Amino acid sequence: MDNSGQDRPGSGGAGTEGEPGDRVPKRPRESGGGILMGRPFGVPVYVAPSWFLVAALITWVFGGQLDRVLPELGRVRYLVSLFFAVAFYASVLVHELAHTVAALRFKLPVRRIQLQFFGGVSEIEKETETPGREFVLAFVGPLLSLVLAGLFYLGMLAVEPGTVPGVLLAGLMISNLLVAIFNLLPGLPLDGGRMLRAVVWKISGKPMTGTVAAAWIGRALAVAVLVGLPLLTQAGLGDGAPSFGGVDSLTDALLAAILAAIIWTGAGNSLRMARLRERLPGLRARTLTRRAVPVEAATPLSEALRRAGEAGARALVVVDGQGTPTALVREAAIVSVPEHRRPWVAVSTLAQDLKAGMRVSAELAGEDLLDILRATPATEYLVIEETGEVYGVLATSDVERAFVAAMSRTPS
Repeated sequence: MDNSGQDRPGSGGAGTEGEPGDRVPKRPRESGGGILMGRPFGVPVYVAPSWFLVAALITWVFGGQLDRVLPELGRVRYLVSLFFAVAFYASVLVHELAHTVAALRFKLPVRRIQLQFFGGVSEIEKETETPGREFVLAFVGPLLSLVLAGLFYLGMLAVEPGTVPGVLLAGLMISNLLVAIFNLLPGLPLDGGRMLRAVVWKISGKPMTGTVAAAWIGRALAVAVLVGLPLLTQAGLGDGAPSFGGVDSLTDALLAAILAAIIWTGAGNSLRMARLRERLPGLRARTLTRRAVPVEAATPLSEALRRAGEAGARALVVVDGQGTPTALVREAAIVSVPEHRRPWVAVSTLAQDLKAGMRVSAELAGEDLLDILRATPATEYLVIEETGEVYGVLATSDVERAFVAAMSRTPS
């Protein structure tokens, strides 16, 4: 399963409290992904705590299967089962690395890969620019799973049936085949859903149309899994296939419910994020910028506020003797000064020096604007025209309010 591009603006909503500028809508922290296992191709790979639960479950279930096939193993079967669980998730990692390599070839940044309860997720930070690239990016994962299934099948032919290597290779062949088939189902958030999105995008010329179609088919798929999987098991359509523990109907229903919930939620999130992305261009630096007045460093706060009031401005820019901006007066600092003390407080004591990333173009909008603000956290930014003239001051609180408003108008 691939949730690429689903974790960008809006994934965390408003930021948490902390250092100045932390209120800008943020990406999830990289360190929150679990245990860091390595950085293939420079992309961190994390194992979520939920993986240990599913690894234990696979070990127990596959161990039961081994007890029937190879009873002479005794308790050693659980070590073999644990090896199978690790090897299976290594195959899932290969699946996700296929997405990652394709994304990097298309110059799309990948934040991390996370192995979790039901498979893995490649967190790709940007959307593809064409439906062709979208299709390729989604298809390479199931393709690698099919290749792995073929390789494990060839390995089965080279070993003696009914042995530990034979059983392991058979299990890995079947599991990779199931991963490929499941991910090729045509509904978001599965890879097949992204492939369907690409096809509809190509036909309609509109990525949003593709997302809506694939998301609703994903929701229909979730209902089909919820209802159909237990019915298939009861009908005995799985007879003849290798059993991985003889789970009862209650377990089947629980598994179907979990899978359906994951697919339904992922489809809804994909649709919501696509609709939010449509509204992001409305977050324009020019329209969110506050009018500002220039004041010298020694100007009393009361006098600076008087000038701002006369000019209809809501921000203060500290300038030097030549009129060059050097700092921005923080709104939070102004509020913290009692009115009776303002004549005795110089604006320089409330200002934050302008740093390299605190000058932003008035033409920035949408994700480009959010990326710039994340790169240099601050509470205020100096907004400048392409000519270099000062346009005003952009407050992160205003960006946050506009962002939250856009989210509230985005239906699920």
